[in-house]
Amino acid sequence: MTPVCQSDDLAHGEAQRFDVEGHRIVLVRIGDTIHAVGDRCSHANYSLSEGAVWPEDCAIECPKHFSKFNLLTGTPDVFPATQPIPVYEVRVLSGEVNVDLP
Repeated sequence: MTPVCQSDDLAHGEAQRFDVEGHRIVLVRIGDTIHAVGDRCSHANYSLSEGAVWPEDCAIECPKHFSKFNLLTGTPDVFPATQPIPVYEVRVLSGEVNVDLP
């Protein structure tokens, strides 16, 4: 597990990009749960951290072509994206957000 930030640094319903050990990831906090996914849209290689978060759908939307990706599975739910994005395991230990990177 790799430490990324403090959980208090993440606001509910917002995405924040981090570059960690050669990986570009986006962390999204929905309530007390923090999700980590790859920060590149699988369709257009665009930064997902600049897109809208849909807390009720547990999804993040690409700002370029509006494909939405499920934060639990990485799968897109609308075109033009058809390929999933990476999803990483997250653990919060004493307020520190840790991500399991490959």
